[in-house]
Amino acid sequence: MPHPTEPSDAEPEALSHDAGMPQGASMAAEAGSAAPVRKRPKPGERRVQILQTLASMLEQPGAERVTTAALAARLDVSEAALYRHFASKAQMFEGLIDFIEHSVFTLINQIHEHDAPPATQVAQMLTVLLQFAQKNPGMTRVMVGDALVFEHERLLTRMNLFFERFESQLRQSLRGAASQEGAGAPVIEPAAQASVLTSFAVGRLQRYARSGFKREPTEHLDAALRILAP
Repeated sequence: MPHPTEPSDAEPEALSHDAGMPQGASMAAEAGSAAPVRKRPKPGERRVQILQTLASMLEQPGAERVTTAALAARLDVSEAALYRHFASKAQMFEGLIDFIEHSVFTLINQIHEHDAPPATQVAQMLTVLLQFAQKNPGMTRVMVGDALVFEHERLLTRMNLFFERFESQLRQSLRGAASQEGAGAPVIEPAAQASVLTSFAVGRLQRYARSGFKREPTEHLDAALRILAP
C-alpha cells in the first residue's frame, strides 16, 4: 500500500484563531494610553473564546477535571457569564466535539473527492486523524474520553459514534482496495481490517494523552501502516 507523507492538500486544523474559527475577544490599548481598554466581544466570539480556553486547559498534562469555576476564573468572568452562552458544561464539550467532527470528516470527504487509489485513501484517513490529534492535545483527551469521565454520558456516546463513523469510512475504502486486488492475492476481510486500523488509531491517541503528550501519535506512522495495511 502506498503511504504518502502528506495525507491531502489540506492539513488538520487546530482550535485557534488561525484555524478558520471566528476570532475571540481581544485586549487593546489606546495609543499613548497606559490603561488597556476591554472591547466587548462580537456575537459568537465569547462562545469561541470559552471553547478555546477549555481546550487549552485540557492540554495541561495531568490536568484535573476542568470545573466551570476554574474556566470562569481563567477567562476572568463569572460562572453566570459562561451560562449565558452555554446551557451547561456538557454543551461546552459538545462544542468541542462539533469541532472535532467537522475538522476530521471535512478532510476525509476531501480525500474521497480526490479519487485516489483506495489503499492510499486508507493511509491518508489515518494520517489525518492522528495529525489532528497531535495538533490539538486538549481535543485528544476528549476523543479518548479522559476528559469526559465525569461528564454527561451522551458525550462518550457521541465520541463512540465518531470512531464508528471513522471505521465505516475506512471500511468503504478497504472494500474498494479488495475489489482491485488480483486473483490469488490474500483475501483480508475489509470489516476486520477496518476494525484493527481503528483500534490502532485509538491506541495511538490514548498513548499520546497518557504520556503527557510526549509520545506523538504519528510516531513511525509510515512503518506502522506498512505492517497493518500492506
